[in-house]
Amino acid sequence: MRVAADSSVTPPPLQRLLRHHKILLLQGPMGPFFSKLAQYLSRHGCEVGKINFNAGDALFYRFPGATAYTGRHEDLSEWLAAHIQTHRYEAIALFGQSRPVHQIARKVARELGLAVHVFEEGYVRPDFVTLEEGGVNALSPLPRDGAFYRALPATPAHTAQEVTGQRFRRTALIASIYSVAMLLGYARYRHHVYHRPINPVSQAWRWGVVGGLRKLRAYVTDRPLMRQLLAAHNHKRYFLLPLQVHNDSQMVNHSPFANSEAMICHVLESFARAADKQDLLVIKHHPMDRPYRLYHQVIRQHARRLGVQDRVLIAQDLHLPSVLEHAKGLVTVNSTTGLQALLHNTPVAVLGDCIYNVDGLVYGPSLPLDAFWRSPGKVDKVLFRAYQRYLIQHSQLNASFYADTPCLRP
Repeated sequence: MRVAADSSVTPPPLQRLLRHHKILLLQGPMGPFFSKLAQYLSRHGCEVGKINFNAGDALFYRFPGATAYTGRHEDLSEWLAAHIQTHRYEAIALFGQSRPVHQIARKVARELGLAVHVFEEGYVRPDFVTLEEGGVNALSPLPRDGAFYRALPATPAHTAQEVTGQRFRRTALIASIYSVAMLLGYARYRHHVYHRPINPVSQAWRWGVVGGLRKLRAYVTDRPLMRQLLAAHNHKRYFLLPLQVHNDSQMVNHSPFANSEAMICHVLESFARAADKQDLLVIKHHPMDRPYRLYHQVIRQHARRLGVQDRVLIAQDLHLPSVLEHAKGLVTVNSTTGLQALLHNTPVAVLGDCIYNVDGLVYGPSLPLDAFWRSPGKVDKVLFRAYQRYLIQHSQLNASFYADTPCLRP
């Protein structure tokens, strides 16, 4: 018997998912989140199935109805179509739309006319995760027309959500357990194509040793840089370029650049050519890329070639809210850091396709970057507040993939 969701307390993304009677879960985030989701859906009368693609999936999914796919990657499309038709599923739900298995699954769903609900890290952080029907980020169905948001009726400001208690240590522990399980269960799932390397030994070395040493060095070098950026004479005198993870699907699939190095060169050349000679450019590494990539050498080589080496600063760990309060502008491909910048009234230029590329809200990728350095403009606060309210209401859930999940409680 179906239990109707209370529309007054159930977020619209979950309302859309609950309209289906039979739902197939594919690969979720590492950890127990999809198990909690299955319990939630079952309490509301949904029939839930699950496909496990590796032993890490199987370890954390503790709800009946799971099926192991141990076949070859090239056979997945035919097998999945037959599985969906046999069980008469009406929708699929997955985390990470660009993973190899999910690219196949989304194609199968289109061919069979199934709805696809996609989870992703929160557009708004912390304490939120994203759930949209059809796709996320560049594939999000959220309107991109500024006039749409300006026409929305005024509503009260968004109220604070419950704290989920997510901590890096817990996330790292879940990732470690998942990777060990994958390794131990490799013989059974030997054909599985995962979206990134996850060997527990190499990952322990990278995060525990390489990443740890780089974090320690950054702690020493970034403290004086923070003082420099927060000094009164540097207020609105610098632009921020936050780098994204090198294999982020947003960069790989929805960026005009072949890689991060090409993007860095493009921004440096524009900055050297057009920015005010008194302005600085701060390039900040992504913390999740610390064990894998450092771009110091690339940045310094190109800055010297362009004659702006004294105006380009490199950072690893900065307190973003403080830095954004004083920044003149932010340049990004499509990072969610752009939303943080808008929240702090910092103008944003985007270089790729992203959810907040809304007319009148940001300096879009079709406009010449050279002009942004001289005239970044101002953030339309009214438009941003309307956009943010709609974004949270229609795409965000109060939850963590790796900690508490308030939105899924009984």
